[in-house]
Amino acid sequence: MRFRTELKNIRTFAKLTAALSSLEKIAWVRLSDDTARFTVIPDMGSQVWASLAMDFIFEGFHIQSAEAGNTINLELPLQPLQRALKSALNSISATLRLTKKDGLPILSMTITTTTSNAAPGTRSSAAAAAAAAATSVGDDPFGDDDDGIFQQEHLETSLRREHEKIITQDIPVRVLHPETVEMIMQPKVREPDVHIQLPPLLQLKAISDRFTKLALASGSAQKSPKLELSANMHGGLRLRIATDTTDICSVWSDLENPELDPAQLEGPVEEHPSTKFREEGPNRWATVRVDGKDWSRVLSVGRLEGRVIACFADDHALILYVYVPHYDDASADDSVVTYYVQSYSA
Repeated sequence: MRFRTELKNIRTFAKLTAALSSLEKIAWVRLSDDTARFTVIPDMGSQVWASLAMDFIFEGFHIQSAEAGNTINLELPLQPLQRALKSALNSISATLRLTKKDGLPILSMTITTTTSNAAPGTRSSAAAAAAAAATSVGDDPFGDDDDGIFQQEHLETSLRREHEKIITQDIPVRVLHPETVEMIMQPKVREPDVHIQLPPLLQLKAISDRFTKLALASGSAQKSPKLELSANMHGGLRLRIATDTTDICSVWSDLENPELDPAQLEGPVEEHPSTKFREEGPNRWATVRVDGKDWSRVLSVGRLEGRVIACFADDHALILYVYVPHYDDASADDSVVTYYVQSYSA
């Protein structure tokens, strides 16, 4: 079993990893000739998966596996990967390969950075910054690795050219059997009743956090207040929280309800649930209820800087499709990260 690749679009890869690690420490990763799929399950009621084209984040990649479809399945700690990617942000190049160390599988990231002329025995600012990013936990805003299970290592060696340095990050992984991965099933969701493009997520997160804090301060809410999200097929979005002493809401209007692609539907557009919701007028809302704190973590996806389409299955589930722009090639199709959040009962 072999995997080796050059990294590209490192900025987006780092943002994706940061967003996923804010939800869960571990991801299941499936690598194939076409797709890199990342899946995290923060709790039993939600799931996040990202299916990225291999050439979106990798180039010159090579996969060799005896498994069906030439696939490799890994259990991957996200925080060490995130720190390694931070080290590679301003590098000349970075490579990633699956190998073994002391008989255990690891993903080894080799990062080539530039250095400036420095006195013997001192490190350049570039090398020092990269090493600091590789080893510092305190400046990681998305969580720390308190349990010490996954301790990354780094190694610096001089290249023949005096102005380059190599930093190597070793990320422990676990190779999974295909049968284990098949148990990680993507939730089956009925056709959505409402689909709508969300307003700027930083704005939505700020209001959601304010509502949650007000509910907690009122003393009548549970430890995890429930937010009520509603949308209609006439550009409306409503965020509400109600307790024994508090009932507040915020409403957005004139948002976009994207047109459906008939080619991706099982039946005619005229029979789609969203068409019926549109016909019933602006007072026909689809509603889901989410945990306030969990919802705040989900909105961390805003760091990916892509547009977000929310699909509401009334009183059942909310699915967010985050379209991640390709920073290195504006003409390339966006990749999609999907967030599935199950609705709480009323």
